Amino acid sequence: MDQPCSECGDILKKKQISQEFEREGIKVRLSGLRAWVCNGCGEIYFLPGGAEKVAKAANSLFELALTEKQHKGTLTAQI
Repeated sequence: MDQPCSECGDILKKKQISQEFEREGIKVRLSGLRAWVCNGCGEIYFLPGGAEKVAKAANSLFELALTEKQHKGTLTAQI
């Protein structure tokens, strides 16, 4: 990505990251996500459509955890 960070103007670097989400006391974590991360402020950018895919994956894990009672702490998925 050739654009600077929209928050602070610093350089973006491509990294693999993990993101944790919490809903109704249940935590889910997605790891191995490829994203552009600001070197200065840590703002995270996904390629177009990426954020929607991350949200869909997290929602699927929440659904699994709630429906099947498959949670004891944090439910994790490696992408």
